[in-house]
Amino acid sequence: MLKSVSIAAKQPDLPFYAPVGSECEIFEHAYRNRLPVLLKGPTGCGKTRFVSYMAAQLGRPLYTVSCHDDLTAADLTGRYLLKGGDTVWVDGPLTRAVREGAICYLDEVVEARKDVTVVLHPVTDDRRTLPLERTGELLQAPPEFMLVASYNPGYQNVLKTLKPSTRQRFLAMEFGFPTLNTEASIVAHESGLPHERCLPLVRVAQALRGLKGQDIEEGASTRLVVYCATLIRDGVDYDTALRVALIEPLSDDPEIVNGLKRVAQIALG
Repeated sequence: MLKSVSIAAKQPDLPFYAPVGSECEIFEHAYRNRLPVLLKGPTGCGKTRFVSYMAAQLGRPLYTVSCHDDLTAADLTGRYLLKGGDTVWVDGPLTRAVREGAICYLDEVVEARKDVTVVLHPVTDDRRTLPLERTGELLQAPPEFMLVASYNPGYQNVLKTLKPSTRQRFLAMEFGFPTLNTEASIVAHESGLPHERCLPLVRVAQALRGLKGQDIEEGASTRLVVYCATLIRDGVDYDTALRVALIEPLSDDPEIVNGLKRVAQIALG
């Protein structure tokens, strides 16, 4: 069953996004040349926001699918459902995106079952077709259709990686965390906390990210820094905001949590 599908149709205002390199230009080249794109990077570094920004920039509807273990090919393409005593075909988000010339974004695509990645193959090569066996249709994707997928290479285990035959159907862009000042500007914009007060929070996040792969699986995301700054802007005291937004979400082990607190204190000076 599809757990999370959201639609961001043509948006009158662009979502906030701060480019850190040439990712916007590369995405536009890929769109104009009908090439699928794979975004790689840690959790909370801005991949989803980037896709929302580019969809709005290009004026295309965006279908976002959060992939998970139970996601099936039928969840993406569609299925017959009973409606008012009749059996009717209902398109899935991938089929709707192909029919409408929209952007379909598969978030954390490696979490999906193998049959899902197989159904992507004909729409990611020069055929740009989507066969629907149940309806007998062979959909030809219009020029405006684009497939974008993302995953976090450092998070999944060896059983959850993209097969080379799938990965090599995409352009790939590596995403990381922005520089100190850029990230502080993003956090300030998103939270409303002044830039100079966001700088120490980002320093803490950067120090915690240095522990990834040692005591913690993932470092503090930009999203968590925004949460922390939002709490402080709303009146929560600094230490509490730091603890609930940047420390506790990273580990359940009391000893590790205490260690993270010490790292945060050192980063703050």
